[in-house]
Amino acid sequence: MYKNVDDDAQAGQKHVVILCHPDPQSFNAEVAQTYCDAVHAQCYEAVIRDLYGMNFNPVLKSKERPSSHKFVPLKDVATELDALRDADVFVFVYPIWFGTPPAMLKGYVERVMGAGFGHRLMREPSRGSVAAGKHLVSISTSGNSSQWLESQGAVVSLHNVFDNYLANAFSMASHAHLHLSSIVEDMSDLTVRRELDQVTEFAEATCARLLHSQPAQLLTDPQIVNV
Repeated sequence: MYKNVDDDAQAGQKHVVILCHPDPQSFNAEVAQTYCDAVHAQCYEAVIRDLYGMNFNPVLKSKERPSSHKFVPLKDVATELDALRDADVFVFVYPIWFGTPPAMLKGYVERVMGAGFGHRLMREPSRGSVAAGKHLVSISTSGNSSQWLESQGAVVSLHNVFDNYLANAFSMASHAHLHLSSIVEDMSDLTVRRELDQVTEFAEATCARLLHSQPAQLLTDPQIVNV
């Protein structure tokens, strides 16, 4: 069972890991915990927001639409905004289902990251998103191989729609993506360990590059970006 790991953390980096998988014992849950453990080992703060565990409602209500002049976030969204406000890094952990992230994660983006944030704000110099200036890190998994996903155009589409677009729309500082493919239920312990080692290295590299103020490398280093 995963846990939040923020005890004894030093100031400077806070990673909020947004986990989206219905099984609390899933490989994705292990990924989230492994990422947090690696960040904590660097003496930084890491917390997990388990969307299924908290029974997050992804459905945007009419009163939450950013066009509303009297927009006030509902209680569950206000709670999440408080959790995200002092974050330096947003970490999405999710499986690819039918070529896209789970609907619950998309709803989280719409209701929380996009709270009170309409399309006009994307074109203004001063943007009010909770994600502005922060870093986006994604770790996705798939049962199919990366080669098969690439042949279907899923990799490019996901990168453009859920990485590039979100980072640009919310005026985020950088984005990076690690994809773990061929993740199936009967994986050997050795395979699981190998995949989780990639997550540890990815987390350590993310911390190091942010520490040395080199966010651009998050986008270009082939040893990090594996999608």
